[in-house]
This record gives sequence, structure tokens and C-alpha cells, in this order.
Amino acid sequence: MKTLLAASVLTILTMGAFGQTPSPMPLYPKGVPNSRPTLAGYVEVTDANNWITKVSIPTITPYLPEKGTANGAAIVIFPGGGYGGLANNHEGMAIAKAFNSIGVTAFLVKYRLPSDEIMVDKTIGPLQDAQRAIQIVRQGAAGWGVDPNRIGIIGFSAGGHLASTAGTHFDKVVIANPDNISVRPDFMMLIYPVISFGPKAHVGSRENLIGKTPSQAMIDLYSNEKQVTANTPPTFLIHAQDDGAVPVENSLMMYEALANAKVKVEMHLFQNGGHGFGMYNATTKEKWFDWAAAWMEANGWLKK
Repeated sequence: MKTLLAASVLTILTMGAFGQTPSPMPLYPKGVPNSRPTLAGYVEVTDANNWITKVSIPTITPYLPEKGTANGAAIVIFPGGGYGGLANNHEGMAIAKAFNSIGVTAFLVKYRLPSDEIMVDKTIGPLQDAQRAIQIVRQGAAGWGVDPNRIGIIGFSAGGHLASTAGTHFDKVVIANPDNISVRPDFMMLIYPVISFGPKAHVGSRENLIGKTPSQAMIDLYSNEKQVTANTPPTFLIHAQDDGAVPVENSLMMYEALANAKVKVEMHLFQNGGHGFGMYNATTKEKWFDWAAAWMEANGWLKK
């Protein structure tokens, strides 16, 4: 495994040096865990807007900063899509390039969408992919020029639920981890995230992940505001007050839980903007990414 990973890192670095298109790597070169045989009709589709559905082979794609600009920080990116698809363009590739512009090495994850058709247990499938992505980046950090203690995650909407799950459930490792690599992110950034599976849940995300008739125990388990501890990573939150898809209370509850646990947290709320605006909220000239970069700088994650 280590030899294969080292070879993959070398390949990616070589391609990046020549300015070629970032190339995806399989998350599981030796076979996807928790999987059923993929049926003939379950075929991955990417449409003209880079909306991806029916992912059965998850990947991670490194995006490298321009030569000489990398500062050693890394970010693992989880696009949103209600656990039914992946908004891979404005919540994926565009985000990776933005982080590259401030010297951060970015890793875009194409994670499996929960499905009984391809998974033995769909409730842990996305989390397995998130933990595996963090494991890969930390294990291969030296090859990418990444500081293994400055690896963060960012997620949008349902990708924010996945990121917040990775940031609160890291003590329960749901992948093979023979080398005991930490899957705890060093910081997390949650952008209009689904957090709670309670009354303020995005119902589609909840039903896709844990079904239409989940037990109260499962609802509580994946209501991540209830899973915060003092060891939860420092967190940056963005939401719009008028979000009609994922109520702003999701971020408010997460902020309160983090503050109560004495975890460093910063939150910015837009008055308007709705849901799914990606990098740019068209209702304002203010740019949340500038605030995010300043937050990273203030916490020392951008320091070479």
C-alpha cells in the first residue's frame, strides 16, 4: 500500500509540475470497502454542469499550487448535493483553485453517495470516503509538500454534513487503518452546511443517508451539533439567513455547541444569499473566501 501510494504521489507531482490537468486517484486501489457488486444500471454520470451522480468508485484529485507558492497547508474538499449528487464545479473545482491561489494544496473528493444498491451499510459509506481521503493526504503528506499537522476539510451543504461528521466522528474509524494514521482534521470549514438531522434538517439529505424511518439514535448520531467535544477541530462557518433549503439554524446550533465546548469557532452570516452560492454570494460584494483566508492566517495554518 505504501509503495503504491508513493508511486501515485510521484505521478501526480510530476503531472502538476508540467501544468497538466489534475488527475484523480482511486481512494481504494485494492477494492472499495462496504460495497456490493455494482449493478449494470448503476453507472456514474457527469452532466454539462459537472453535476455527478451514481458514484461507485470514489476518487481524490490533488490540485497543486503554482511552483514556489505552496505554504504547506492542505484542504480536503467535499462538494454538496443532498447526498444525491455532487456539485463538482462551483463547490469543488472552483474551490480547489481558490485555495491554490493562497498557497494551499487542495484535494477534491468524489465520494460515494449513500445507496443500498452499492453499499452494505449506506450510513457509513460517505464517512468512509472522507476518512480515507484524510488518511491518504496525511500518509502522503511529505510527497505533496504538506504539513501533516495542517490538514483541514471544507464541505458545502450535504458536503458540510459529511465534513462535520468527519470532524466529530474521527474517534470511530470506519476504514482499515493498520498504521493508525489520525483521521482527525486539523480544522474544518462548513459552508451553508447541513448539521442537524432533527427538526431543522434538510430532509432530503437525512433520508438519503439514514433512510425515511430512522431511529432516534441514528438521528442523534448524525446530528453533529450533538457530537461536538472539546477535541472537535477549530471551525469556520458560513451561512445565509434566508437559506430556504438548509435553515440557518444548522450553523447557529453548531456554533453554540462549539462555543460551549470551548472550541475555537468563527461564523459569518449573510443577510441574503439563499443556498448553494458556492464561492460568490451574488447579493453582496463581500467575499467569504477572504474571511476564510484571514481566519486561516490568524490561526497559523498559512505560515510556511
